[in-house]
This record gives sequence, structure tokens and C-alpha cells, in this order.
Amino acid sequence: MKLDFYFDYSCPYAYLASTRIQELAEKTGAELSYRPFLLGGLFRALDGTPSEATTLVPARALHNGLDMLRWAELWGVPLRMPKTHPNRTVTALRATLASGDVPRASKALFAAYWAEGRDLADPAVIAEALAAAGFDASLLLRRAEAPEVKQELRERTDEALRRGVFGAPALFVENELYWGQDRLDFVARALGETASVLAFSPPALGTPPGEVEIFYDFSSPFAYLGALRIDAVAARTGASVRWRPMLLGALFREIGTPDVPLFSFPSAKQRYLRRDLERFAERFDIPFRFPSTFPLRSVLALRVALAAGPHIAEVSRRLFRAVWAEDQDVSDSDVLRRILNDAPALVDRASSAEVKQALRDNTSEAQRRGVCGAPTFAVGDDLYWGQDRLDLVELALRGWRPQASGPAPA
Repeated sequence: MKLDFYFDYSCPYAYLASTRIQELAEKTGAELSYRPFLLGGLFRALDGTPSEATTLVPARALHNGLDMLRWAELWGVPLRMPKTHPNRTVTALRATLASGDVPRASKALFAAYWAEGRDLADPAVIAEALAAAGFDASLLLRRAEAPEVKQELRERTDEALRRGVFGAPALFVENELYWGQDRLDFVARALGETASVLAFSPPALGTPPGEVEIFYDFSSPFAYLGALRIDAVAARTGASVRWRPMLLGALFREIGTPDVPLFSFPSAKQRYLRRDLERFAERFDIPFRFPSTFPLRSVLALRVALAAGPHIAEVSRRLFRAVWAEDQDVSDSDVLRRILNDAPALVDRASSAEVKQALRDNTSEAQRRGVCGAPTFAVGDDLYWGQDRLDLVELALRGWRPQASGPAPA
């Protein structure tokens, strides 16, 4: 089967993927094709959408910085953020195409950017990296200015756009798109490999912390998938789960994120994310469908969950299923009364000043601790954002303390 790897040197996650992609292709017998493209050109073509790296709100930028360092640590690869990031990579990409050996050239240039933290916009840095890899660097830099090489890079970028690429790394198994180094397990499964290919370097383990907090809102499909899996993670690690409902829209407004981030994305990314959610649901046998009421008002349901007191976990799971498996409108008190046995008492309690304040307090605490989306899992001072970070959460609950760690900003 064909495996196409679309990348730009400016993306740290593309660098991380590049350290595993060759091994994956060899293990599965896939026909691997390296496809360099100009990420900035792609962003400009997507309705003028700027790079997310340059528009992220501080809380998300901090999370992404920690996240990439944690992946590098667990995969045992060096990662050093260049002071000049993001750097212009157009010359490096053209030189890569001119090399005639894209895998070897890309390995050298990825290392220069992300392992050594050098400025890949500098032709001298490009030349040094390519020369060390055995290329005639002067020749490749001259070829990089040839019209046919410039045209090839434009064509590769246009090709990525036609295929629905919206970011890097983008991986295709035949014509099925997977985005991100953290989807290599899904890529492997599509190629017929059932064993995990995301094996982490065994981290040093300390004392298990014993508790994980989940910050969530019923309005998030990602939180739904995370909420229905967190109990299994906790059971395997002997941890308890503390459920922390928060009002996601209020948090987004405070940190400067669109109320419904999904609607702010290019259409290609919106389509992909829906398919990605379906894949996770299928893999973990979780019923899932987008509700007809999306985006939904969740404040009443969140208050009802808080009103449930010691039964908050059970009630939260039931409400999540009502929204994301059964297409029920949990903003309607009559619907809540139908789906919860003790709903009348809970709905009445949900309108109390105490419960309303508890929801505000949870939301404020989430912001104070650096939460930027749902679900966010907190293990001690460390935050893990996304249902697709539960593998890292499980390691943390076994006693791993990432080097990229520490309390949220004050």
C-alpha cells in the first residue's frame, strides 16, 4: 500500500513523525513517498488562514510547547526550539527536492532545525547540514533557484491542498488522510499492523499520584470520548477520578478563543476532525454521532452534574451519552427529567446559588491553571489536553513526571 508523508520543516510535529515514518514503512511493507510542501503557502490558500503557530492564544501556545517536548522525551529524540522559529523554509524545501534523495536530505534538514535549533532560513545552515549528509551543498542551493524546482514545490503544495491537507504532518494511506505524529497508530492499523508503533522509551517512574482531574463540558465531542475512557485508565493505574464540569464557552471568551473553535477552522480541517472523532469512537467501541443541536447550550446540564454530588461521574457519563450517542437536547429541563431517574430533584438543585457558584468557580480555576480546552486532564500540576493524550495521562498516573513539566502560570 502507498504511504505519502507531507511535511514542512517548520512543523515540530512533522519532525517527530519523520523520526518514525521510515521504520513504520519498513515494518508494514508500505511504499513510502516523501512529499515536501510549503505550509505557509497552504495556509494562505485556505481562505487566507494564518499559521496556527502564530495565532495561538497564550494558554494553547504553552500547552503545545509542553506537548511537543513530552513526545520528544518519550520517543527519545532531541528537540530544541530555534529562537527564530518559525523560520522560512522555502529554500530548504527546494534544495530537498533538488537533492534527488528526499529521505536523506530531509533527515539532515529536520535535524538542523529541530535537534540543533538552527535557523533553516540561512543558506549557510542549509549548506552545512546537506554537506554533512554527503551532498554537494553548493550545487543543491544553485538548483534550488531553478524555475523547474520552484514549480515543483508549488505543484506539491497545490497537490496537498487538493487532497484536503490543512496542516503538517499529513499522512495518506492510499487516499485516507491522517494528521499528526500522534496518529501513526491509526496509520499502522490502516496498513495492517495491529501492534502499537507509538512505543515510548521507558520513562523513569516515581510515586503514582493517585488522582486525575478531568475538566469537561458536555458541549465537546472530544470531552465525550475522553470521559468515557478515563475510568478504564484510572482502573489500570489505581487512581481516582475527580470530575470538574466547567463552562467551556466562558473559558474560551476569557482566554480569547472562538466560542466554537470548530467553526473557525477551514472546511477541510472541519471535515477531517469529524472523521477523526469517528475513528476514535470506532476504535474504542463508543457510540457516536454529532447532535442536531450542535453547538449546544450545556449550562443547565453542567449544573445538574454538579448537583449530583457523589453521583457526578455516573450522571456525567449519562448526560454525555444523551448528547453524543442519542442526540438528546440536554439544555431542555424536560429532556433531563426523562433521562435521569432523580432529575426533578437535581434540576431544582441545579438552580441554587451554591451550584451556580460552583460552576463559576470550576471555570475560573480551569483558567487559572492554564486549561485551554476540553477535555483537559490534570495530574498534579501537569495538564494534558485532549482525549488523544490519555496514553500520556496513564503514564503520568503510573508515576512519570515529564521533564516538560511544572505548574500553570500564575
